[in-house]
Amino acid sequence: MTASVFDDPWLCGLFGDGEIAAIWSHERRRSHMLAFEAAWARALGACGLADAGTAERAAAAILAAHVDDGDIRAGTAVDGVPVLALVRALKAVAGETAVHTGSTSQDVIDTALALTLKETSALIAARISTLSDALAGLESRFGGNRLMGRTRMQVATEITAADRIAAWREPLADHAERLAALRPRVERVQVGGAAGDRKALGDKAQAVTDHVALSLGLHPTARSWQARRDGIAEYAGFLSLVSGTLGKIGQDIALMAQQGIGEIALSGGGGSSAMPHKQNPVLAELLVTLARFNAVQVSGMHQAMVHEQERSGAAWSLEWMILPQMAAATARSLSAGLAVTAGVERMGTV
Repeated sequence: MTASVFDDPWLCGLFGDGEIAAIWSHERRRSHMLAFEAAWARALGACGLADAGTAERAAAAILAAHVDDGDIRAGTAVDGVPVLALVRALKAVAGETAVHTGSTSQDVIDTALALTLKETSALIAARISTLSDALAGLESRFGGNRLMGRTRMQVATEITAADRIAAWREPLADHAERLAALRPRVERVQVGGAAGDRKALGDKAQAVTDHVALSLGLHPTARSWQARRDGIAEYAGFLSLVSGTLGKIGQDIALMAQQGIGEIALSGGGGSSAMPHKQNPVLAELLVTLARFNAVQVSGMHQAMVHEQERSGAAWSLEWMILPQMAAATARSLSAGLAVTAGVERMGTV
């Protein structure tokens, strides 16, 4: 077993999601970091902090650079971040003048994160919409069927399938609205420089920031957010809310599928090595697991808000450990939710 179930050679068959894995991959992160450095070089040239021709040649060299992962790994072990070794490698091929001047490691890493979150949000938004449509389809097929309502897992009064499906579908619209409001707070460029005050850029600081943001398709900022992590923590909370909604759906379906209750019929259930007669609601159970996983991780992301003074190494790197797995869990929740919905053959009774 590897350290993460999301990329374990066997367990990824259940937990893995190729699209989100590609978004959070090492290769994509490296590409985002190089894109930042190229945009930075061009911004220095455009704002008069470097010769424009030199800056453009540097940007082209950065984007074409071959990065030796072994060298970066060794540098990270010493420096605590990969950027110092990366910048050394880039200066070797692109020259000193327009590479990274006035920037800092956190500008590179946090802006790369913002680009990753932009892609993640687009994927999640699309899946929320697709799942909402799929649940609406369930409602149109089975909404008038009868179900026994249960409160505190005890028989209450009769309801319809539409009543239960509404409790699954309606939060998705709220999540879509939350995400639309949240995206501008996390899809933003990070420019702080050595101590977060952009001092090295002088009176061109905002111009450079705006230029880089525009080049990368991110929102500009008036100040650095390198020690202000509320937006990242809020995003983690959003991920947990989405997976939590999917967990509720999974828990309901697993209970409805119990032998002796049989309020739902599913195709594609999992088998048992000891009891061939069983058909386990594997994906419904997965939704519960992923919801609980993310709920636990939120506390770690709130711990990571405690950034001492102008930059923290400890709190910052804690985010690197937690947030990618939360994104993977949420994306997989949505894909599993779609698969479960597609496998519903009957819900309730006529």
